[in-house]
Amino acid sequence: MMRVWLCFALVGLFGDVRARGPCRKGKETPIDKIAPVENFNIQQMSGKWYLVSAASKCQYLLENSFSVEGTIINLTPSKSTLSVSTLRKFNYQCWEIRQIYQVRKPAGRLFLKGPYSKKDVDIVIGDTDYSSYAIVYFQRHCRIAMKLYGRTPELPDAVVDKFEELAKKQNLGLDVVFQFPTYGFCESADKDHTLDMT
Repeated sequence: MMRVWLCFALVGLFGDVRARGPCRKGKETPIDKIAPVENFNIQQMSGKWYLVSAASKCQYLLENSFSVEGTIINLTPSKSTLSVSTLRKFNYQCWEIRQIYQVRKPAGRLFLKGPYSKKDVDIVIGDTDYSSYAIVYFQRHCRIAMKLYGRTPELPDAVVDKFEELAKKQNLGLDVVFQFPTYGFCESADKDHTLDMT
């Protein structure tokens, strides 16, 4: 079970991708067609964000959406990287996972190096106003998943509707959009429950 949660926390929102195969090098992939937010400023992404919704065809989410936990990420940007700390409960215990996203060009594109190339993740900050919400796209093996983050656990209906409309354009309908709890958040984890993936 811990392995499953780690897979999810490590942006493993893609279900079983073995049958699809990797994206072909040199070919345009789905995420290449997604434009980052204009004039993206990574410094303004700094700080705490709450996971509000996820759009994904991940089998684990389809089967266990009733048991998702409140999730917080803390972002610390630098010129070439974005440090990401994810906090979430597992079996009533707070855990933290630390990762480093590499900054890519154009601004608004990021990259998470996996343990091997088939686990690499391309990331695009598709829309944000920095002060209230951010819509983020993730791609592994040419499959897209999306997350909606908020500076607060609840967002206006207009923002949620925008996220769902953008998800629909990626063939992620309401049947694969999952809402996350607005309570039960972890603010920290002790060193025995911290996984440093940097």
